[in-house]
Amino acid sequence: MRPPRRAPPLLDVLMPVLVKCLVPGFPCLAAASGGNATGVLIVQCLLVMLASLLGGYIPSLFHLTHRRMQFLISLVGGLMLGVGVLHQLPHGYVIAHEGGLGLDWCVRWLLGGMVLTFFLMRWFHFHAHVGMPGGDDELSGTADGQDLLRLHGHDCGHDHDHSHDHDHAPHGHDHHHSHSHAPASWLGILIGLSMHTLLDGIALAAHVAADVTHLGNIGQGLWMAGVGTFLGVALHKPLDSLSITTLMAARGWSRQSQLFVNLGYALMCPLGVLLFQYGVTRFEGQHAAIVSAAMSAAAGVFICIALSDLLPEIEMHSHDRFGLSATLVVGVLMAWAIGFLEPAHTHDHGGGSTEAPAHDHDHDHDH
Repeated sequence: MRPPRRAPPLLDVLMPVLVKCLVPGFPCLAAASGGNATGVLIVQCLLVMLASLLGGYIPSLFHLTHRRMQFLISLVGGLMLGVGVLHQLPHGYVIAHEGGLGLDWCVRWLLGGMVLTFFLMRWFHFHAHVGMPGGDDELSGTADGQDLLRLHGHDCGHDHDHSHDHDHAPHGHDHHHSHSHAPASWLGILIGLSMHTLLDGIALAAHVAADVTHLGNIGQGLWMAGVGTFLGVALHKPLDSLSITTLMAARGWSRQSQLFVNLGYALMCPLGVLLFQYGVTRFEGQHAAIVSAAMSAAAGVFICIALSDLLPEIEMHSHDRFGLSATLVVGVLMAWAIGFLEPAHTHDHGGGSTEAPAHDHDHDHDH
């Protein structure tokens, strides 16, 4: 006998409505904004929010196995790596150069962004993407949500049994470890990812500001300002949202609760944009320093996030070396191709000059 049909969860009802209403409205919003930087940021923030909400909806849209997740991570990781190296850091240096600052200024902020992201991952353990159960890999298993907790092959917050058989010794080892922090694992990931998304919002606003500052009024081309950072953020948010909602589902939280938590998480990107805009307005005379520092730090964040995704795959997925490596290259090539979509000359140094403006290196030597 077929079980009675339940009413669809709130998330299943709202997501199709959001997609149908918001996506067609973006061109109208763009036209109404007058084609300025604020309009660009509004549209990009809405798209990032939609991407975050869709991330929690992925399991209902299609079957995402662990193997497919790894290919997606490699693609997005390659894209973020390319965006950080090929776009964000050069953009930051262009603005720094025009403001009389040197390369060392950008490199210090690059390092700061990397170190900050490292410590966020160290404290909150947030950057581990969840594989979906079932399919063609090791995540096939129960439907009660426990397999969803496997983060890159590790079940956060449960008992671990490790058996080691050694040929060179007559004994084996059985180790049992119990972790009591399991119920709060999703909350730690939420806090860490929220701080990370706050930085993404700052990076997004900084990239748009860098393009606008360097090029001035560029008309229709303004809608491509910050496109590299935008794509990196927008494509990465669904994976992060999936981690949060999947862990919540495994802990028994309702779909409505997941929706509201995911919505709060999605709002962190616009909050980061507002923080950046406030900083630029508050310290108006330091515009070049703020924008270049934010862009360089954003490059550090992107590079660190990308490598935290990509480096573990070298050790853990040797059976897909060629496929994952090729996907990584595709992601990097996508980042390189973005340069052709950006407004012209966004990487030029003050009209093509590469000389530092504030340093005189002429020395007279008497021998």
